[in-house]
Amino acid sequence: MKRYFFAIFCLLAAISTYGASKSYRLDSPSGIISVDLTVGQDLQLSVSREGVTILEPSVISIELDDDTVFGAGEKARKVVRRSVDVMVDSPVYKKSSVRDRFNEMTLVFREFSLVVRAYDEGAAYRFIAARKAPFKVAYEEVSFRFPSDCSGWIPYARKRNDSFECQFFTSFEREYTFNKLSEWPSDRIAFLPLTFEAADGMKVCITESDLVDYPGLYFKNDDQDTVLEAVFAPYPKEIEQGGHNMLQGLVKTREDFIAEASAKEKFPWRIVIVSKDDKDLLASDMAWLLGAPADPSMDFSWVRPGKVAWDWWNSWNLYGVDFRTGVNNETYQYYIDFAAANGIEYVILDEGWAVKKKADLFQVVDEIDLPALVKYASQKGVGLILWAGYWAFEKDMERACREYAAMGVKGFKVDFMDRDDQPMVRFYERTARMAAKYHLIIDFHGAFKPAGLQRTWPNVINFEGVYGLENVKGNKSYMIDLVTYDVTIPFVRLVAGPSDYTQGAMRNSTKENFRYVSAEAMSQGTRCRQLAEYVVFDAPLTMLCDSPSNYMREPECLKYIASVPTVWDEVRPLAGKVGEYVAVAKRKGDVWYVGALTGWDARELELDLSFLPAGSSLEIFRDGPNADRAACDYQRVVESLPAGGKYTAKMAPGGGWTAVVR
Repeated sequence: MKRYFFAIFCLLAAISTYGASKSYRLDSPSGIISVDLTVGQDLQLSVSREGVTILEPSVISIELDDDTVFGAGEKARKVVRRSVDVMVDSPVYKKSSVRDRFNEMTLVFREFSLVVRAYDEGAAYRFIAARKAPFKVAYEEVSFRFPSDCSGWIPYARKRNDSFECQFFTSFEREYTFNKLSEWPSDRIAFLPLTFEAADGMKVCITESDLVDYPGLYFKNDDQDTVLEAVFAPYPKEIEQGGHNMLQGLVKTREDFIAEASAKEKFPWRIVIVSKDDKDLLASDMAWLLGAPADPSMDFSWVRPGKVAWDWWNSWNLYGVDFRTGVNNETYQYYIDFAAANGIEYVILDEGWAVKKKADLFQVVDEIDLPALVKYASQKGVGLILWAGYWAFEKDMERACREYAAMGVKGFKVDFMDRDDQPMVRFYERTARMAAKYHLIIDFHGAFKPAGLQRTWPNVINFEGVYGLENVKGNKSYMIDLVTYDVTIPFVRLVAGPSDYTQGAMRNSTKENFRYVSAEAMSQGTRCRQLAEYVVFDAPLTMLCDSPSNYMREPECLKYIASVPTVWDEVRPLAGKVGEYVAVAKRKGDVWYVGALTGWDARELELDLSFLPAGSSLEIFRDGPNADRAACDYQRVVESLPAGGKYTAKMAPGGGWTAVVR
């Protein structure tokens, strides 16, 4: 009988303990952002801004393969709080230094800790395991519950067939679908970042950072309610070489877990950025700040941001020359001469310099004498970057880095990864590490969004993960809307970090006149739109997509493009509305550059430039009076900043406006 009563007592005690919950609050330094945690039967997190609910209590947890769940029915053993306010140097970034100011709360449990940070621009959390041995993660629960059926800009992964699995093979290049949460297709997943509307005109951008040894986060909403649920690509079991020119890794089968984890594993940061005004997203630093700092013992002073004369988009099309253009030494020497004459730091040899379908970076086509080209470029003060398909680079990574660095090559554009499961995410970190060893820069094309790696490894100076200008080449059966996309990505994709968008087209088209052309490609929108994109879009390594011959016919535009910095000292958002328009000012030294874009609607945008010295001189490139009919029409004028510092930028449909302020 005593045993019976003792058992009942233990059961009631357990039920009481399990059912009890405790709440914790963390406010940002200025009290703008609040994060509430409830610890009890499960672990729930909610976020608000100035009293307005952004996320209702949302369940978060990590389930291990032995059925242990981080975040289920356990009391916190200890709570540790701290505040940080420091300036951080950021030499290969949109700002030369960044203020890292946050309040932090760590809840310590038996087998894990939960770290939560509140910045004035948003909130973030991460799990940290306390286990002393490796383990496997079966699933991570991220259930973000919105308070209403809000709408968002959603990049659904491409679905090639009826399988769910096929969506994990993606180049992360998709237009945005603007729809309500309840309209989310039940069989679709979307990759990050995502931006949603919130109450009082606020915007919420969701992304992640410190992603170095874990699969990337997707979301689904198969219940078509107001709760986004996490999805991760399971760990690949069998991978075959295949795909584009035999350069991709095709996953044939997968394991029943998503990740292998090491002892005391630090999982990625889950980030919720909340802006009062759309334009505030243009200056967000959270994704960069939450990346792990670079090793202070390593010297990255050799990393050289800059612009690149690019060959692929313009199909190696030169004219007025006395040789046959293509993938050959004469063509690349011409590109090198063009770069040297105009202060362009790099020339890229895109796909074609290595023998196709061999996945071998040491089988160079007969038309290319690579050592001679590298020597020629070096004598001209120009660096060469080599395009490399994923499979070829992966299998010969150290040899390629060692031998081509010794030859004088300055970096690689690595392409066609098209996955973000754990082995592929590891490939990114391994590439960054190996390239740094040999002082090589890396541009990840065919890549997922930036997620902190560029802070840890500053030699990784660009990522694609964007539906860039290359998508208006070739033959397509559908019409894309790149103009609307251009005024959307600054508030979504670019919040995560820089993008290899590849702007700079000198053939420009109105909405009515655009057509797909491969060999002589054109852009959608005006000439000034292309110029302004060099200011609006962040890219420490920026392409000049068009032919040197076309640029030399446009000396004013070329001079402007060549002058625009690719890294900055200061950023000032000026105006913005997702999907409609954007305007931003950026400073390098004592020179300011201002860029603005509009959608397909003509627009007069009043810019507040009162932070500039009175009487400043503005060298302005603006849409010409006939740019709505001939998109290449533009005017270059020099004007003084009006008294009061207000300036009205006039833009044609699909237009742009940009100025250099001295």
